[in-house]
Amino acid sequence: MQRPTTPVEQTDPQVGLAVSTVIFTLRADDGFGATDPAPGIWLPLVRRIREPYDGLWALPGGPLGAAESLADAASSTLETTTSLRPRYLEQLYAFGDLDRSPAERVVSIVYWALVGSDEAKRTRLGQNVRWFPADALPPLAFDHRDIVEYALWRLRNKLEYSHIAHAFLGETFTLSELREVHEAVLQKQLDPANFRRQVESSGLVLQTDELRTGGRHRPARLYRWTQPVNRPETPSPGRSTSRRPTTSTPTTTREQSEEPA
Repeated sequence: MQRPTTPVEQTDPQVGLAVSTVIFTLRADDGFGATDPAPGIWLPLVRRIREPYDGLWALPGGPLGAAESLADAASSTLETTTSLRPRYLEQLYAFGDLDRSPAERVVSIVYWALVGSDEAKRTRLGQNVRWFPADALPPLAFDHRDIVEYALWRLRNKLEYSHIAHAFLGETFTLSELREVHEAVLQKQLDPANFRRQVESSGLVLQTDELRTGGRHRPARLYRWTQPVNRPETPSPGRSTSRRPTTSTPTTTREQSEEPA
């Protein structure tokens, strides 16, 4: 028995394929929407300048080129729109609901990336590229709010059993800084003494002989991870991660989301 066709199949048999990225960092409120001065999870969004959803914010993304890998596409879009080249880039999920794009059928392969605060400060910002706190997002195009919520759920779950927090920190860090990451991701306060015991008994960190000095508090012991954290996926060797020549001045074309959905 032949399977009945859907309206989408009857009018347009083509299916678009896009790649987009959710990129998280840890930062404090700088006056752009967060209500808590404590560090939280933020992400960059790109304002769309064409239909559908002209004027709404969206995740950085674009169509998949015929000659590029998924990881290449994710990396090049991020560098082109925000100038970021995250150390941690991992494929998250595929989103392909029939009605996720009003113009055409589009399946999006979504990546998620993590960057440290210092790297996030080097983001190329402009009228159409801005950081937002994850708990105070504006209306988003397509199903991008669902994508962000799924990425946050994945981040919280992975934090419990891996050393993914490394991506938010430097090579060395204090236990207070590590606890700050966990509190921001999990959105709850953690008891410092219990957290210290759990971390030190986990085997994931190693105490060093160095101290963090220069702050308002007494010097704090620095720790490092016992194993290096590598990016799960990287662009193909020898390939440029830029889709188009870059200039010193961001253009409107570069700042818009290229992703159809």
